Amino acid sequence: MSNNKERFFKPRARLVLQLGDQLIKNESIALLELVKNSYDADASIVEVIMENVDSSLFGKIIISDNGEGMDYKIVEDAWLELGSDYKKLKLDKNEVTKKFHRLPIGEKGIGRFGLHKLGNTVNIVSKKKGAKEIVVDINFTLFEKQKYLDKAPIYVEERTPKIFKENETGTIITISSLRNPWDRNTVRKAHRSLFNLNSPFNKVDSFIVNFTTDNPKWIEGLLKFEDIKKYSLYYFKCTLAKNEIKDFIYKFTPWESLTKVKLRKITSKDKFIRESKYLKYDVEVLDEKTGKIKKGKRDLYLDENKIGAIDFEGYIFTRAPYILTEGKVLAKEDLKNYLDENGGISIYRDKLRINEYGEKGVDWLNLDIRRVNTPGEKISNNLILASIDISRKHSGGLIEKTNREGFVDNQYFKDFSNAINYVLDLIENLRSIDKEILNEKYQSSKISEPVIDGLNRLRETVNDKVEKNSVKNQLIKTIDTIQKEYNQINEILLASAGAGLSLSIVLHEIEKITYELNLVVKKEDVPLRVLKLAKHLADLVKGYGDIIRQSKQGKEDLKKLIRGALFNVEYRMENHKIEIINDAAKYEGNAVVNCSKRLILGSLMNILDNSIYWLKHKEEQISKVEKFKKRIYINIIADETGYLKLLIADNGKGFTIPTEQMIKPFISEKPDGMGLGLHITNEIMKAHKGDLEFPQYGDYDMPTEFKSGAKIILKFKK
Repeated sequence: MSNNKERFFKPRARLVLQLGDQLIKNESIALLELVKNSYDADASIVEVIMENVDSSLFGKIIISDNGEGMDYKIVEDAWLELGSDYKKLKLDKNEVTKKFHRLPIGEKGIGRFGLHKLGNTVNIVSKKKGAKEIVVDINFTLFEKQKYLDKAPIYVEERTPKIFKENETGTIITISSLRNPWDRNTVRKAHRSLFNLNSPFNKVDSFIVNFTTDNPKWIEGLLKFEDIKKYSLYYFKCTLAKNEIKDFIYKFTPWESLTKVKLRKITSKDKFIRESKYLKYDVEVLDEKTGKIKKGKRDLYLDENKIGAIDFEGYIFTRAPYILTEGKVLAKEDLKNYLDENGGISIYRDKLRINEYGEKGVDWLNLDIRRVNTPGEKISNNLILASIDISRKHSGGLIEKTNREGFVDNQYFKDFSNAINYVLDLIENLRSIDKEILNEKYQSSKISEPVIDGLNRLRETVNDKVEKNSVKNQLIKTIDTIQKEYNQINEILLASAGAGLSLSIVLHEIEKITYELNLVVKKEDVPLRVLKLAKHLADLVKGYGDIIRQSKQGKEDLKKLIRGALFNVEYRMENHKIEIINDAAKYEGNAVVNCSKRLILGSLMNILDNSIYWLKHKEEQISKVEKFKKRIYINIIADETGYLKLLIADNGKGFTIPTEQMIKPFISEKPDGMGLGLHITNEIMKAHKGDLEFPQYGDYDMPTEFKSGAKIILKFKK
């Protein structure tokens, strides 16, 4: 007897629950998706009401709109049909809504899965023009009890209107038996998401979201864009289309209290914009003469049917305390907190916000990395509030991800991002001119710093003691370079204290060599030695500059990174008489990985700094009993899973607290340690899709003297 017959998938009832949990990231996004459905339904007003949401048992979330509503047929054929192409067909036909001429934004149909993310019990009342009222009741707990989806009941009733009056249309969704109780933080996140749904630059009167809660204290102090934009100092607005900037305006708008500076305005008619109007993007090209890779520019074209025209508008702020004080900004902390929470560049399609972009922690244009590289010139997310507007009809190449967290990273999105970055470069150049004038007029004289004083004294000593010759000229030039590099490093370190580097290391190294230079110059008879030391200091400062400036991920050779880290601590190793066994230099395989040079160098130096400290500690403990030779071992190990492992070990006392505790913040074995180094290193490795490991002796080949010492592995994808 043959069993050869057709078979069919039988979806389990709990599949709907799983999709809700996995496709919808959190409660805020679930709520946002339901509100977007109201937009698709041609609503002009959406009311979101939260009652007793701190209780799962008694809490309710109500979403009501005055959209076109649903009739029995739409519920039966579209809403209850998972994977329905109802909205997609409208989008494919460019079929717009009757009243506000909108194209649908919810064509993937995942909004209904968000219902389960919010609560177990759902009641929907809807009415379409000329139709009866429809009532839908869902109890998601029954989906857990039934085996297959076609056995999980959803109750649909058609009745004479009770909620909506004769000519009214719309939908009311009531969600109860909440999955999770809401707290202050969750409610505030939802409030921000909903109020950020519409562009603050181009308000859409045809779509208003009102948010109310029976616990108004939870949303107290949430500033709106209108309250904050008066504190901006710079404004811009431009339109990009095809291969050029079609329209452009930039304004420096100092506050009335800043009387020493004047308003400045640049438009498309000014020479700077005329000469820069054609869009370009950065590329790396091969220099045929030198054979080296160099940076170049290529023309950029925005596909008219895949990206379309882009409107880009924004406000740029300052966080400099002396400017805020001169400007009589009383709510300094409120301003900073608002920018920390809401700063960034958002994207709106047909005036409706695309989720993810412009949210805290989403640096989709690498603004924060660009600012770390050149802090005085570039704009970070917490300095800008901006919006990008595009048309859904002409931006079909920008495809939203299934989980609604931004666009797919295809070539059209790369072209789109490159165009925005090009304009940002122009705006930053204009801003730097006004910022320099502003600082010149209002910045107080800086407090003298040890390193700067030392360099100034060195310059004076060279001028007084060294005869005028080529060596002297080179010395003065080198000292000037050191001071310039140091100023930039110092600014970066103070501006980004969480980079995993210690300012004290920089000060210690530079101050020590500067002091030695002063002593040697005074002897007058060893100018070549002076020049050598000065060049070493210049290289050292440049090395620290590399750590800080090089932030973008790129192809880096681990052997070179190790050499760079060792060079930066060379004098400390000599001073502490620590021997380095660098077996990594003997590694014959390909040691290239994709990483951020700055972050990995900082991590390596942090690990080496810990080894220096604990080797010294062990030496002090046992020096009276036995002679102790301090050593650090470094090696590169390849494994079969496609990873390269950078091993660093010392012959000190080893770790005395559990390794899972060491990577937590503020836990340190050092009496005066902050306990952040390994925590930051661990986060850096996670960001590189790698890992931080603490191997046992015997896991890898290494000299026996490192058996009881500290051992750390940085694990990179090849």
